Amino acid sequence: MIELRDDSLVFHFPDHHRNAVLSIDFQRTLRIPDDGKEYPLPPGLGRFPLRHVDDFTRRTPPAWKERGGIMLPMYRAEALWLSFRSGAPGFHYVNEYPFAVKVAAGKICALSGNAWSEKLHRRPQDYLVVPEQPWLDGYCVEKGVIRQFTAMPLGEGYTAEEQLTGRAEFGGLQIMVFPMRREVYEARFPEQREGFMEPEYCAYSSNMAMGMAPGGRMHQEIYEDPFNKSDWDVKAGLRVFVHLADAMLWRAITGEMPPQIPLTAREYGDAEGPWFDYKNEGAGAIAGSAKLAALQSILEKANEKGDPPPPDLAPVKSDPVITLKRKKPGKKNRDSFWKV
Repeated sequence: MIELRDDSLVFHFPDHHRNAVLSIDFQRTLRIPDDGKEYPLPPGLGRFPLRHVDDFTRRTPPAWKERGGIMLPMYRAEALWLSFRSGAPGFHYVNEYPFAVKVAAGKICALSGNAWSEKLHRRPQDYLVVPEQPWLDGYCVEKGVIRQFTAMPLGEGYTAEEQLTGRAEFGGLQIMVFPMRREVYEARFPEQREGFMEPEYCAYSSNMAMGMAPGGRMHQEIYEDPFNKSDWDVKAGLRVFVHLADAMLWRAITGEMPPQIPLTAREYGDAEGPWFDYKNEGAGAIAGSAKLAALQSILEKANEKGDPPPPDLAPVKSDPVITLKRKKPGKKNRDSFWKV
C-alpha cells in the first residue's frame, strides 16, 4: 500500500511485518553552485507539498493521468533531496526494517545511469539500502560524489533523460521499494522481532512538466548493500511516479499557492547556517557511474546552447560542517537543524 501522510510518501508492507513501513520526504534545499568545487551536504528547508495526481486529473497532462502517482511543485533550477526513514511519519521504529529502494529520474537510474528496470542488480548496484542510506541528493557520478538533483523543464535538453536518450518523455522521478523478506528479518534481528514505536520530532517556463538535470558537485557516499541479494522480496516491490510540476503553474493545477522561492546558497552562507557530512562507519561505497559522470551539468549545457547561465555561480561559504553518524531513533538529524 502507498499513501500520502503529512506530505510524506509512505510505503506499507503489512503482509511482511508491522514494522515494514518506509517514509520518504522530498526536501527543499539550497542549489549549490556549479563551480567545480565539491560541497558538503546542504540542509533541508522543509518538505515539498505532495498531492495525488488522481485528485486533479482535469488539469494535469494526459501522461500524468495514465501513470498516476503523486506530484510536487518546483521552480526552474530548484534543487531537492530525498530523505528515507524506516517507520511512519511522526514515529520512528526502534527496530528499523530494511528496504531496497530504486530511484530513477526520467527512467534513468540515479545510481547506475542505466535505463529503468524493476529488478535489483548488484554489478553495478542500482539501488540503495535503508536505513544504511538516509538521504539521496543526486546522481552518483563518482565514488563519494554526486551531482545535485536540479529541476529543469522537459524539452530543453538539460535533463539526464534527454542527454542519455535524446527524448523528453517521462521526466519526474520513479521510485520502487522492496522490503526484506520477513523470515530473513526475523532471523537477522531476533531480539528486535516485536519492536515498538516512539515519537520523532523533526523540523521540517512555461512547460508544466519538469525533469532532473545534474547540478553542482557534492560529497555523498552511496553505500553498498550489506545484505544478500536473496534477502530482498523482489516480488513485493511497490512503485510510484513522482511528477514535477512547474511551481508557477501549481496554483492553476491545485488552487494552492506554491512554496516561496527557497534561500540561495549565498544567503544561507551569509547566515552561517550549518552544512553536513555523514559517516556510516564500516560501510563501503559504490563506485559511481561513468554514464552519469559524462553528463553535462546545467551550466555546461547552458554554455553550449547559448542560454543564460543559472544565477549564483560564485563559490559560497560552506562551513561550519556538522558530521553526523548513523543516528539512533529520536536523535537530531539533517532534517531538523534548519527551518524556514
